[in-house]
Amino acid sequence: MSDHQHDHPWQTIHTHHQGWDNSLEPAHRIRAGETLSFNILDASGGQIKPQSTLEDLIALDFGAVNPVTGPVYIEGAQPGDALEVELLEFRTSGWGWTANIPGFGLLSDQFTDPHLIVSKHDSSAADFLRDVARVPIKPFTGVIGVAPAATGLHSVVPPRRVGGNLDVRDLSAGTKLYLPVEVAGALFSVGDTHAAQGDGEVCGTAIESPMEITLRFNLVKAANFRFPRFVTSGPVTRHNDSKGYECTTGIGPDLFQAARDATMEMIDHITRTYKLTPLEAYCLCSVAVDLKISEIVDQPNWVVSAYLPRAVIV
Repeated sequence: MSDHQHDHPWQTIHTHHQGWDNSLEPAHRIRAGETLSFNILDASGGQIKPQSTLEDLIALDFGAVNPVTGPVYIEGAQPGDALEVELLEFRTSGWGWTANIPGFGLLSDQFTDPHLIVSKHDSSAADFLRDVARVPIKPFTGVIGVAPAATGLHSVVPPRRVGGNLDVRDLSAGTKLYLPVEVAGALFSVGDTHAAQGDGEVCGTAIESPMEITLRFNLVKAANFRFPRFVTSGPVTRHNDSKGYECTTGIGPDLFQAARDATMEMIDHITRTYKLTPLEAYCLCSVAVDLKISEIVDQPNWVVSAYLPRAVIV
């Protein structure tokens, strides 16, 4: 991982498209075992730039958001197989953005005003909020998947069994992801790269950032997986667990509401303790706070916990 581009012996894919569609012409064809690089646009499709202001966010064309790069046809991939995607390298751009977009996010009814934070990062962390928060970066792919068997154009916003907008922070360098194949050739695409995100991505955006990534592809024949699976290459929280955590909880019979309550409690904690505005705290939760199901057996109430890594506080 580095903050600049490298020359590679393999091809880089620059073709972008909107949505999943199994009728799209492949941008490239490869055999199992081969490696490709992908030029990834940020989630705004290039509409948000390092110098952008709140007005640019307000003017966002939602028809152009969440572009993906591809599709790539993998020779020999057939329905019932699993496509193994090994995430080899992320070359970061050095900047990213985080936003509260009205109508989007876990607490959209509580936070109705638009808000934009543009941050710079190096190979280790992003200077996120004034002198309060420096967020360790862990680049990963937010959207990654293969074409569904259903005909027509399908939005990438909701995740599905063939992948898509998974927003799993641990789909980072060293991880192997296994995607159920539904069409011949798999028709793989990837996008929405993030420099950092908390588990839950509660405000709806992470540190959204354009990148170049390198992936290796293989096939597991007749795997018949029902949903994506992945294997990490090592610990998944070591980048931000060195100083422990400050935690809040939400408790009740509905997991979604418990997640909302845990997040609201964390926003209250951050605003009281670190003198941030509620919108700033909400965005910080999205890029750094991890939501966890702590208990789902002691009926009728379940526990969701929100973990703020103390390492992000300057």
